[in-house]
Amino acid sequence: MNGRQGKMKDNRRQKGAAAERAAADLLLSAGYRIRDRNWRCRSGELDVVAEDGGVIVFVEVRSRTAGTSFGTAAESVNFRKIRQVRSTAEVYLHAQRLEGREVRFDVVAVELGRDLSIAAINHIQGAF
Repeated sequence: MNGRQGKMKDNRRQKGAAAERAAADLLLSAGYRIRDRNWRCRSGELDVVAEDGGVIVFVEVRSRTAGTSFGTAAESVNFRKIRQVRSTAEVYLHAQRLEGREVRFDVVAVELGRDLSIAAINHIQGAF
């Protein structure tokens, strides 16, 4: 990997971390309890697992840099990603002995400024 690719990967990681922090802060301020962040297993990763009342909420965090022409962050959640998050959520529920609990899948779409500031944030409950 050349130097430019390494910097781009680091920048992407920084953007993802900034977006996930903003999403967690938003959820906490709305009264959610954060159960896990970046939970991984063989089938994938869950960005944020939270509780809203008695509901287990799996939150997919998507980010875009303000002013880019690649569509919105929310639009980037495609069928393949939905299937992967649902599959990983099943593993999580089993591993945590939470089968039978009511679940919901949300998306938090974060638009970042070039300096990683939060330009806009949108919480979509029951996104998929």
